[in-house]
Amino acid sequence: MLSLNQAFEQSQVDPQLVSVVDSITITCKNIAERLRGGALSGLYGSAEQENVQGEIQKKLDVISNDLLKQALLANRNVAGIASEEEEQAIAGNAEGQYLVTFDPLDGSSNIDVNVTVGTIFSVLALPENCTQVTTDTFLQAGRKQIAAGYVLYGPSVILAITTGNGVAMYNLGSDGVFYQTEDQIQVPETTEEFAINMSNQRFWQAPMQNYVNDLLLGEKGPLGKRFNMRWIASMVAEVHRILTRGGIFMYPYDSRDPSKAGKLRLMYEGNPMSFLIEQAGGASSDTQKPIMDVEPNHIHQRVPVILGSKEEVERVNRYHQT
Repeated sequence: MLSLNQAFEQSQVDPQLVSVVDSITITCKNIAERLRGGALSGLYGSAEQENVQGEIQKKLDVISNDLLKQALLANRNVAGIASEEEEQAIAGNAEGQYLVTFDPLDGSSNIDVNVTVGTIFSVLALPENCTQVTTDTFLQAGRKQIAAGYVLYGPSVILAITTGNGVAMYNLGSDGVFYQTEDQIQVPETTEEFAINMSNQRFWQAPMQNYVNDLLLGEKGPLGKRFNMRWIASMVAEVHRILTRGGIFMYPYDSRDPSKAGKLRLMYEGNPMSFLIEQAGGASSDTQKPIMDVEPNHIHQRVPVILGSKEEVERVNRYHQT
């Protein structure tokens, strides 16, 4: 059974990139250990402060962010980092060639009820001739990602990762090593399962309302088959399910706050998850174009996110184009 580093060696992944991923996975083991302590750790509950997004942070949000920030800035191959929890990007090491963006603890609202959460990360190359890393340095379209992945903290700790040559999964063993359990994962092209927060239905645009209404009509509707709905409120868990058995995940635009195109962040959630899904044969979209084709204009930019089984994502696009 291949370890993560053995798989990287076989694939001839750049050793500097391997070092960056190592910094992330080693830190995620630390985060997993703290989560395992549960309420006994004293780390449940709110940190009683807001992040740059205006959201109340959980204690473990803050701790996970600090752990990743410390580990990555200590890595000489990291030129800079950007976190969902930080207002601005942070310059790293002058000799570094990689930029890392991350959501330190996705789905953290689920922590107190012991539901799956995770860490999402994306790796970009430092642009040529860049002499000073600033927040604008990170404003690169998703197509320029070098690597992306997530670590899921559930009944087992699982790493899903791509370096642009398919998607592999690794389980954390009792010896503290990630071992490969799946390689070249493929998302089924068709599906009968969807995930969306139905409580927001009244705020959706008409095409999304029409599409979901047709899903709910089942065999008697225009789609001609019955769909089951799932909703975990943790993007890591939703995407993991899609990589495992297919489906479609949707967090569409809604009208509650016209200044926000969607809830999910392009750089920390939309791009890395889209990279994984596309590398596994699925598709992603903001309903108008692939998410990884969106040109970012802000480090905390939000986008509508539709991703998963290719046939269903394309159907959602058609509803928005008629």
